[in-house]
Amino acid sequence: MKMRALVKKYPERGLWEEMVDVPSPKEGEALIKVHKVAICGTDVHIYDWNDWAKATIKTPMIIGHEYVGQIVEINGHSKSFNVGDIVSSEGHVVCGKCRNCRAGRFHLCPNTEGIGVNRTGIFAEYACIPLSNLWLCDPSIPEEMYAIFDPYGNATHTALSFEMVGEDVLITGAGPIGIMAAAICKHVGARNVVITDLVDYRLDLAKKVCPSVTAVNTGKVSIDEVKQSLGMKEGFDVGLEMSGNAKALNSMIDNMIHGGKIALLGIQNPGTVVDWNKIVFGCLKIKGIYGREMFETWHKMTTMLQSGLDISSVITHRLNFDDFEKGFELMLSGNSGKIVLSL
Repeated sequence: MKMRALVKKYPERGLWEEMVDVPSPKEGEALIKVHKVAICGTDVHIYDWNDWAKATIKTPMIIGHEYVGQIVEINGHSKSFNVGDIVSSEGHVVCGKCRNCRAGRFHLCPNTEGIGVNRTGIFAEYACIPLSNLWLCDPSIPEEMYAIFDPYGNATHTALSFEMVGEDVLITGAGPIGIMAAAICKHVGARNVVITDLVDYRLDLAKKVCPSVTAVNTGKVSIDEVKQSLGMKEGFDVGLEMSGNAKALNSMIDNMIHGGKIALLGIQNPGTVVDWNKIVFGCLKIKGIYGREMFETWHKMTTMLQSGLDISSVITHRLNFDDFEKGFELMLSGNSGKIVLSL
């Protein structure tokens, strides 16, 4: 039996829609009929074939890791899942044997493999996923939301890393993850949430998703001016760095309150320089963020949507799976939020 799949067939720019064999689940895996997939920034890097992709991806390979689908077969015994269940899944497959895994700190596994990066992905009509990675979907939440649970999870992990109630928050980088993080911060009780970028499209989208956020183009307005307009006497309590931009990171450090806390999700370029004296004398706390806490972050993602968090507007384009090239080019243009493809 054959299926459609998006394959990184050659070590060059692009993806190729191919007819490939439907996979068979190994012991401890489920075969998923994929309903919807979403395009991640990682997928865009692979499509565009940048230096990271050249050093990381082995061709040919099916890519992709953001999805929602239905279990059609289970190989082995499962007390938690049944054929017919609608599921999404954690995109990081851990070893289960290292110190952190045995302690239940799965998100800190040093042997993590990324679905669609280090192992076969889900941009296909069917995919095999370890049962230990599956997440049972609440039918009251639209399926397309589960297709973006992976990046929503990045936003949740970052935003909830520190105390948020009553805090003033600075978010640098208004991509979809930064925008979702802004909405989460307001949902859980932050006071002022400022999100910055240099692209007005992204800032406008941030206001659409979370009208109460202060969206700032730092090419036109300084952070100092923003603080004054908000009546802030000191710096920001919490910083969420989502851009991977050195200038944005240093601006954040300059605008934190003494004892402020920074969560770093954005990947900085090698050689990025900061003034460490500002961190030492400012008593700043910096925490690196990678992926999601398994599965506490997933629980919080679900319950926030159940309790009224609305981030649906971050999905700006809904396309057919066969129109994937249009979706990737839209992502590269910067004029999109999340893009969901339906099979």
